[in-house]
Amino acid sequence: MKTRQLSLALLLIMIFCGQALAGGQQIMARMKARLPEITKLKAAGVIGETRDGYLFKLKKTAAADKIIKAENSDRRLVYTAIARQQGVTPELVGQRRALQIKQLARPGTWLQAQNGKWYQKK
Repeated sequence: MKTRQLSLALLLIMIFCGQALAGGQQIMARMKARLPEITKLKAAGVIGETRDGYLFKLKKTAAADKIIKAENSDRRLVYTAIARQQGVTPELVGQRRALQIKQLARPGTWLQAQNGKWYQKK
């Protein structure tokens, strides 16, 4: 259920910024394709979500490096496009997205609190 909500939120963001973002459909497709693997890595406690709206590696594993780099790169593009439309900074968009992710995250997901400390959602 939460995966569907996260997917829906991701799709809504992409639709919102789709016209302003060159290649938006390709980015959306890449992010959607990565979602199952990201979900598995989160469930295993390998990666978490930062307070800035990006993925972060919590455990040493080469498998996570490539997916984190790709996902964070695409998130940066999306946040930048949304920021341009809203007249705010990409950092603010990322922080807002982090709050959404926190709400939608499954129990057990590692999240970064505003003070920088990591915790598992209950």
